[in-house]
Amino acid sequence: MADMPVLRGGITLAAIAAICTALVAVTFELTDDRIEKNAQAWLEQSLLPVLAGVSFDSGIGENRLAIAAPHELPGNDDAMIYRVYAGDSPAAALFVVSARDGYSGPIRLLVGLDTSGIVTGLSVLEHRETPGLGDGIESRNWQEQFVGKSLENPAGNRWNIRGDGGEFDALTGASVTPRAVVKAVRETLEYYAANRGIIFATANAPEKATK
Repeated sequence: MADMPVLRGGITLAAIAAICTALVAVTFELTDDRIEKNAQAWLEQSLLPVLAGVSFDSGIGENRLAIAAPHELPGNDDAMIYRVYAGDSPAAALFVVSARDGYSGPIRLLVGLDTSGIVTGLSVLEHRETPGLGDGIESRNWQEQFVGKSLENPAGNRWNIRGDGGEFDALTGASVTPRAVVKAVRETLEYYAANRGIIFATANAPEKATK
């Protein structure tokens, strides 16, 4: 009989554990859908700024294409492309890529292109550039100089910062950082020009994208 209190205690603990597990499962079921919807809303709000002037009616983050490294897009890690549609027709492609040659490391970028290969917007997602110098790439005014640009505008060597004979503004006291961003945007345009048909193909063929 001396073991009865221990047995009762074990049964009680097991019952409490079962109840807690059930409560966690019910809570997860009730909140999982809400969390997913909130995450989707946050993603779409993050992507929206690079779609200036683009008419679309699809969800921005619903149709994505992962490009495994190594690839010909900027950066050494995996890249992501969000495909945006107007009805059944492609409207834009949003590229999450990395400028390799930042002063303090890779610079994570979001580059928006319309179906003609024209830049609709640029956003800096992540960087470790020097405060007060390289972090000027966060400025919306600096980023907007890319809007409307394409491989043909500017052409050739003009896809550089002004100090290198190009058309893009550098930053006071910092040229490495903007040079890396300009190069990454140009490389994204080149990849799009070579892979447009594959990018907007059915979701069953992402592996055919140029590596």
